[in-house]
Amino acid sequence: MIDRYAEIDAVVAYIHENLYEPLPLGRLANYVAYSPYHFTRIFKERIGLSPLYYVSSLRLQKAKDLLLNTGLSVRDIGLEIGQQSMGTFSTRFTERVGMTPTDFRNSAEQADQHFRTLKTLTDWRMSHPLLRHDLFGTVEGTIQTEHPFQGIILIGLFAKPIPEGMPIHGTLLSSLGHFSFTGVRPGVYYLMATSVSWGMQTMDFLLPHSTLRARSRDPIVVEPGKPVPFQHVTLHPPRLDDPPILISLPVLMDNFLNRVKKHSN
Repeated sequence: MIDRYAEIDAVVAYIHENLYEPLPLGRLANYVAYSPYHFTRIFKERIGLSPLYYVSSLRLQKAKDLLLNTGLSVRDIGLEIGQQSMGTFSTRFTERVGMTPTDFRNSAEQADQHFRTLKTLTDWRMSHPLLRHDLFGTVEGTIQTEHPFQGIILIGLFAKPIPEGMPIHGTLLSSLGHFSFTGVRPGVYYLMATSVSWGMQTMDFLLPHSTLRARSRDPIVVEPGKPVPFQHVTLHPPRLDDPPILISLPVLMDNFLNRVKKHSN
């Protein structure tokens, strides 16, 4: 964590400790004696998300845990995290995780197959079409790590400062070092990455609580005809203020393997 707005760290810890309780904006703001407006502003500057969006993200992460570790019905899990409507819960879960709650609950076997296939993959080279249009940009940089590991890196550009839903651009890397996304349309993006080491079990990346991760603190702005600053990101162990990884990593693995298969044909 960083020192600026350190009081927000206390609120984040408070949210984690009281996740199953009602957490309206007023309650969170009162915890640090701020007005809701001022609290929302500095929370978003410190964390990258609004307070209530952050809370809902943590609750969806908890729903992933409950789906894999309990026998509760999908409806009961929705109620457990504060979603009164099963339809609303299923829709939000699907949009942000990349599959329905039921499919996620039953995804362990397929996820293990994807992981074993990636272990045997020898040619990671992919041809990316270079779009020669002034409107399109390139986002490139390097990714390093605080702790050495052997495995794969999942990296992508997202529309929000949280790894949820399918990335607008995404790929898998077989090693640290250089990455590049070409043909990026004008817009504002957030770079997110996580790693999966070869020694992990399937549950470790279905519920990626301990995977190394990295994110760009500042948004990446792509504008026609303007170069994008070179990105330097470092994978680090999870921190309390990191947004939860909601997108199902096996979904990203499956997409990558389908692209490899298409490229080899």
